[in-house]
Amino acid sequence: MDIFSVEGWFVLLRWFHVLAGITWIGVLYYFNFIQTPFFGTELGGGAKSAITRGLVPNALWWFRWGAMFTFVTGLLIIISKMMQGTGLGSGYMTLILTGALMGTLMWANVWFVIWPAQQVVIANAERVSGGGDPDPSAAGRAARAGLASRTNTLFSIPMLFFMVAAANFNSLVAGIGMGEANLSAYWVCALAVIGLVEANALIGSGLPTQKPLGTVSGTIHIGLGLTVVLYLLQSILLS
Repeated sequence: MDIFSVEGWFVLLRWFHVLAGITWIGVLYYFNFIQTPFFGTELGGGAKSAITRGLVPNALWWFRWGAMFTFVTGLLIIISKMMQGTGLGSGYMTLILTGALMGTLMWANVWFVIWPAQQVVIANAERVSGGGDPDPSAAGRAARAGLASRTNTLFSIPMLFFMVAAANFNSLVAGIGMGEANLSAYWVCALAVIGLVEANALIGSGLPTQKPLGTVSGTIHIGLGLTVVLYLLQSILLS
């Protein structure tokens, strides 16, 4: 294989896409499955300020730039596929774009919700450790960042399913019909379902709909449920 061929270009893109994605999602899972539950313990609560000031800024650097490189390489893969003649209404593109939609929302949550909020949280921890008064907005920003992070964890489950399915679930790809009306109906339903989940992340903390995301198990169960819902929508509307 010539690395400078079209095939080589796709291999390099996918390689960097997977490397960046592993970095991004790995840190996301660390935050949600390990660090946040640890902060809820007596030992973790006592160490929270030091970890927020020392470890979290470095972790967030890898987190946000992993998200950026995953997003950019994923966008290049989709553009390259379209330039090769893969239509937006094809089975492959339907699966890829379903995953890409959630991946794009995850990227936006990282850069425009989680990172700005965490900057306030980190600055507040630095100020308090230096003897200053706490920022009254820090707790609310931390809650918003936490909800967006749990939403990203939720989205990652169906996102990864549809990304993997596009390249490996051949019977699903082949079974997706090309009818324009059915495809439009699918996207209206998918956008509505995914949009509701994202809207829940942006509204703020304190609503009953956000309680299931307060636990790791609840987040995973909702992510699996969203995967099933989107899969059924494709099976019903596009088969």
